[in-house]
Amino acid sequence: MKLQEHQGKELFKRVGLPVSDGYVASNPQEVEELARKLGGPVVVKAQVLVGGRGKAGGVKLAATPEEARARAGEILGMAIKGELVKRVLVTKAVEIAQEFYLGITLDRSEQMPVVIFSTAGGVEIEEVAKTEPEAIFRFHVRPLEGPHPYQIRNLLFKARIDRGIQGQLFGIFQKLYQAFSEYQANLVEINPLALTPAGELVALDSKFIIDDDALPLLGELAGWRDSEGEGPQERAARKAGLNYVKLNGNIGIIGNGAGLVMATLDMVATLGGRPANFLDIGGGASAEQMEQALKIVLSDPQVEGLFLNIFGGITRCDEVAQGLIEAQRGLQVDKPLVVRLTGTNEEEGRALLRKNGVSPVAEMEEGARRIVELIG
Repeated sequence: MKLQEHQGKELFKRVGLPVSDGYVASNPQEVEELARKLGGPVVVKAQVLVGGRGKAGGVKLAATPEEARARAGEILGMAIKGELVKRVLVTKAVEIAQEFYLGITLDRSEQMPVVIFSTAGGVEIEEVAKTEPEAIFRFHVRPLEGPHPYQIRNLLFKARIDRGIQGQLFGIFQKLYQAFSEYQANLVEINPLALTPAGELVALDSKFIIDDDALPLLGELAGWRDSEGEGPQERAARKAGLNYVKLNGNIGIIGNGAGLVMATLDMVATLGGRPANFLDIGGGASAEQMEQALKIVLSDPQVEGLFLNIFGGITRCDEVAQGLIEAQRGLQVDKPLVVRLTGTNEEEGRALLRKNGVSPVAEMEEGARRIVELIG
């Protein structure tokens, strides 16, 4: 579950992280009143679940309450990557001397959280990795131990952080990991983590993604989900009990098992393709779920072709094939489709596909190469 910025900052405050003061508003009049309450220059920020707000014009500085009202009028109602802005966060403007990036996410290859820090904050970390890889520092954390003090100190030393703020940063590292662990997150991120001219560190933004499986254990947080902020594919997938993540490519991906789907995404990307999504139909997916998955992926207008990669363990390949055939009939699929079936009842599943005009492949790499070639 993705949290909006103001929700993530609330969790940051609960663990003692320093955040900029702010309030949420849904109309320009409220924004003007809140700006007057805060005093001085403010920043008006669109509250949406997608990135790139600043580039899209969804973050604006205002010197006066009247200007804040005008800026809110420009932001409210705009669409950012297809998501309509219905609320804004009004925060007190902070003078910035330097910007850092600090995030914690799961490294599934190592089966541990990884702490990532950069002295090039304010920029997307993926962009920093491309242009300034030497500005990124990281270390892994054993879940049962948490971050060791020596790991944080070594990172700060390697990053050449001024001694005057090392103590503050040390505490922020620990508190951010507390938020990550306590709220069962897949990702927590502060970007930028701002250093003021007075030498204070403040989290000016928040990105927070909570593991859906943990929501029943987190009480009130389960009610924080912003269904309106999700795309139609995300909502449909959640309703159908499927795991879906929207990406930016043009090749739809369906598989069974998170590891297999991730491997499929990597294979397609390695061969020059651009995955449009992650969709895991689960270990025991039925023909009905297969049909739902196909409908969800093909409802994305960016998808120009589809690769299904199914390993039949609990999932029977003939059931998957039947679901695919039924979905094809109902949807009148006219886009390139590549299917890889292997495992339980694979021969029966392949025979069903051939009988209905679909030529299955036996290996993942073969399938990935074929869909990339078909899309061109």
